[in-house]
Amino acid sequence: MKYWNTLSAMKRLIHSDTVVPGFQIAPMIDVVFVIMLFFMVMVGTVKIEHELNTKLPGPHDPRLKTPFPDAEITIGILEDGTVTLNEEAFDSPREKTLPSLTATLRRLAESSARQQQTVLATVQAEEQATYERVIDVLNSLHQAQIQNVTFTVGTQPL
Repeated sequence: MKYWNTLSAMKRLIHSDTVVPGFQIAPMIDVVFVIMLFFMVMVGTVKIEHELNTKLPGPHDPRLKTPFPDAEITIGILEDGTVTLNEEAFDSPREKTLPSLTATLRRLAESSARQQQTVLATVQAEEQATYERVIDVLNSLHQAQIQNVTFTVGTQPL
């Protein structure tokens, strides 16, 4: 009987003290704040895509003639400061103004202008050449009014 009384008392205790759980708002507010914080942080990392306006090549129009430049020169800058024009050395490595290179470039530019040709210059500097020497060569090209300049670094394979 003692067992039965204890069991019936437990049943009464369980059935009489049952609380119906209601909707808990506090955990929901916490979840909303965490989600809101996530989106606020992620908005700063969104990358805006910009439109690139490019024109793709179309069909070739045979009526248009493409001018090809006839005067192409290569100016080399060696590690010791020696400057070459089409593999011919000009001026001394210590000469900052490069007078003979500048004079040769001026003659070339004037000759090409008379023939209505464009001069293309490629500056080929070795990896250990100084930036100061590259600037010296660019100054010479500027004085000769040669504007179409490209750059390469290192030696080109033969």
